[in-house]
Amino acid sequence: MDAMRKQLDVLMGANRNGDVREVNRKYYDRDVCRLFLSGLCPHELFQLTKMDMGPCPKVHSLQLRKEYEEENEKGVDNYDRELEDAIDRLIVECDRKIGRALRRLEDEDAKAAIAISVSEVTQTPEMLELSKQIKQKLKEADQHVIRGPTSCPVRALEEVEELRTTRADKQSILLLDAFNKDRASLPQPLPNPPPLAPLPVAAPDPHIQEMINEKLKKAEDLGEMGMVDEAQKALEEAEALKKLPARQEPVLDSSKYTAADVRITDQKLRVCDICGAFLSVYDSDRRLADHFGGKLHLGYMQIRDKLAELQVLWYNVSHSSIPILS
Repeated sequence: MDAMRKQLDVLMGANRNGDVREVNRKYYDRDVCRLFLSGLCPHELFQLTKMDMGPCPKVHSLQLRKEYEEENEKGVDNYDRELEDAIDRLIVECDRKIGRALRRLEDEDAKAAIAISVSEVTQTPEMLELSKQIKQKLKEADQHVIRGPTSCPVRALEEVEELRTTRADKQSILLLDAFNKDRASLPQPLPNPPPLAPLPVAAPDPHIQEMINEKLKKAEDLGEMGMVDEAQKALEEAEALKKLPARQEPVLDSSKYTAADVRITDQKLRVCDICGAFLSVYDSDRRLADHFGGKLHLGYMQIRDKLAELQVLWYNVSHSSIPILS
């Protein structure tokens, strides 16, 4: 609820219901989020995912962002370096996770670690054009919030979701095609596989078995004495003991049992080099589309694009300031 309330505050202002006293803030105030002013706050990207950072403790306001951008164009303030440092830390940590995943796969299957680069397969000119359109629509939504009617940003955001869905579907088809080629190169199962080795039979606990035998002997003796009710009770106790979980004997030779026996499935995993998620070459197009349209993947995709944009910007600024020697 707090996250939804904050989103509405960004879109419509904290006083949207007329019950909150608006604070006359400036974009440079300490309680205003500088990362949001620069174009991207990581707290907004991963809500309800395993990377959820919780709501940002500082104020997000599109109106203040507009004021900041106007001053930034005049050369008054620039918070881009702070944003670059923040998202660079996230990407470094993600790349470390990807590196660990690749090393883990390489230990099991060297081919898996080098088989497919998800970004190379899915970043075609058509996908890049869709990403460009999404970025433009998001900018239009922000502009509509500042100066247009409420219905305009809602429609713009709906168009963004439609474009993202289209991009995710197309990316999934591209990756599925690459996975099919990768899968074709994998060793195929034998036409008549040998029968599975029998699973180990759980051995009964000797102490429980001894108690069961005693109860059965007692029931037999009571029956011979004509004590039917007591004999029946002893039999019921013996049956209850039989239902206790059997003691599991350790498997002495695991090589006798197949992967299926110990419930280990070989999924032929590949690592997404954008967000670090594991994907299987046996995934369906729907499963892959859900991945490409998921918040985690979209979030890391957005911060990687933003970092590249900032790095190009700083490169141009630094080189334009170098005096030309005649």
